[in-house]
Amino acid sequence: MNISLPSWKRGNAGPGREVVGWYAYDFGAASFSTSVLTVFFGPFITTLATAAADGSGMIHPLGMTVHPGALYPYLISISVFLQICLLPLIGALADYTRMKKPLLALSLVGGSGSVIAMVALGPQDYLLGGALFLIGNLAFGASDVLYNAFLPDLCPPDQRNRVSSAGWGFAYLGGGILLVAQYVFINFSDTFGLAEIDAARIALASCGMWWLLFGTFGLSRLVNRQVSRRNGNGSLLTAGFRELGNTLRTLRKYPQTLLFLIAFLLYSDGIQTITAVSTQFGQEEIGLRMQDLAEVILIVQFVGVIGAWLFERIARSLGTKRTILLSLGIYLLITLYTFGLLQTKLEFYLTAAAIALVLVGSQALSRAAFSRMIPAGREAEYFGIYEISERGTSWLSPLFFGLAIQFTGSYRIAILSISVYFIIGIILLLRVKFTRAEEEAREEDAEKALPVAVHTSG
Repeated sequence: MNISLPSWKRGNAGPGREVVGWYAYDFGAASFSTSVLTVFFGPFITTLATAAADGSGMIHPLGMTVHPGALYPYLISISVFLQICLLPLIGALADYTRMKKPLLALSLVGGSGSVIAMVALGPQDYLLGGALFLIGNLAFGASDVLYNAFLPDLCPPDQRNRVSSAGWGFAYLGGGILLVAQYVFINFSDTFGLAEIDAARIALASCGMWWLLFGTFGLSRLVNRQVSRRNGNGSLLTAGFRELGNTLRTLRKYPQTLLFLIAFLLYSDGIQTITAVSTQFGQEEIGLRMQDLAEVILIVQFVGVIGAWLFERIARSLGTKRTILLSLGIYLLITLYTFGLLQTKLEFYLTAAAIALVLVGSQALSRAAFSRMIPAGREAEYFGIYEISERGTSWLSPLFFGLAIQFTGSYRIAILSISVYFIIGIILLLRVKFTRAEEEAREEDAEKALPVAVHTSG
């Protein structure tokens, strides 16, 4: 066997070449989550849809009658539904074909390219804008699956809390640095004779360029290093479905991992929904402007870096499970406060800062915990399932959020519903035995004991 050791040097706390590349990729890719999903695209597509509305204030995409404000939540629902259908297949195919890195490169090009193309959208091109968003968000989801699957290659299990937390920290730092530049640009856009909508187009395109630049650098340092199970029989599509079926069947052998995924599906839905609709809530309920929304997300980005550092250290004392539970308890309190008490701009800013402290820690520690619960050589497959657990019901919450806007006009009712996901997620997570889950994965590795071919490629 030709086995290339990870670039993380045992006994050396400093990151190696691949770890730096892994950080750099998310340093760039996080701009999609920060600037596209959270700040600019929701208000941008709503503005395009409003401009195209008829005399009754409605738009009619594909013959349906839709409130312009409900379009973005519906687009999120559609894109996440597509991810649910395709991401596990992409993960299974990546492990089976040893194409984890090429597929990550394809996701990079498709995702960044679709965002760059938004600069050409006209004043009423909400349908084309929606199509580009669907492509971009699907590519971003695939990118997440493949990127996360590199984590077990980069460092030993006892270092993954730290590496995962640092990865999230660099992601928030990268998104924050770009958002600072976008914020300055938008605030001075009138100096260049640009309307706010034109400045938003340019800001969106800059996200794609940022992702492409740092993603390309990061990819240049990552290495394929997984077991190839390809036997040459059947098409890649058939093989991908077969491997996905095997993954779903084998999950029953890891009951604690499965229980963790169910808990994660629920509490992650609450996290994702808060992130996705926060700017719309701020704009419609609090009356924030585009500049205000950018300021809020800047707070989230840079406080999030502190949160990554803080919760990784809390986990050293409390343990990973207790620290995740702590973060979810804080989320629950924030959700209830937002529903009943949040009224002013200052309160919105302070709430955003509180969310930022727990946002990165809960996500980073969950990813690190899961990476220790899966058998070696099947990282992309299982992270495909993990990604679906992260997004599995998050297509429903934006859908209900959009329906609430359309039929009641209330954002706060949708916010209150999020608390249910945190409550049930906490109850289920309390039942997960993290140590046993890790032991189940190691037992499977020991039982394999089969000759395999391990390949590396740059």
